[in-house]
Amino acid sequence: MGLRELKKQQTRQAISHQATRLFLRHGFDRVTIADVAAAAQVAKMTVTNYFPRKEDLALDLHEEFVAQPARTVAGRAPGESALAALRRAFLDAVARHDAVIGFSGPGFARMITESPALVARLREFHEEREHALTAVLAEEAGTSADDVLTRVASAQLIGVHRVLFEETLRRTLTGEDHDEIAAALTESAGNAFDLLEPSLGGYAVRPES
Repeated sequence: MGLRELKKQQTRQAISHQATRLFLRHGFDRVTIADVAAAAQVAKMTVTNYFPRKEDLALDLHEEFVAQPARTVAGRAPGESALAALRRAFLDAVARHDAVIGFSGPGFARMITESPALVARLREFHEEREHALTAVLAEEAGTSADDVLTRVASAQLIGVHRVLFEETLRRTLTGEDHDEIAAALTESAGNAFDLLEPSLGGYAVRPES
């Protein structure tokens, strides 16, 4: 990474850090872009250049969140189905207490759930990741992204992720620690993916080379 890219990354991280600090202290809806700019000691335009939407200051993992399921399926092993790949990746993320699947602290979880704007933005994230997964499935199957069966499969697979993400937030708000949440999620995820096994267990299996 060059010096210019490093400086831009550091600026972005500083803005995100200050925004999160202010949101947790005052609540997302009470903090303005101007407040974040002042705290990060940058111009308001600099904040909006890095984060065009205020919601993305709080939900800084947007790109990874949207891309993760599609990337997992695209990189699955020969003989592995889309369902099996997503199950494996999700359980790995649970073991890591990955923030992308919802692990956070009570303050952050409360900030999200108490803000209608952030709840709505998260809904958009889930829709975007569903569209991204649909595109990968359609490309590999040689179908259109408008194909009904492809869209139904994607909706079911992403639906599991959405429900488990909400479950992680719920358990965080009730005071469970990461280890307790991980144990519960491991069981819930297993049951949820098992539920899809009869219909999607043989769907989108990568051919053996």
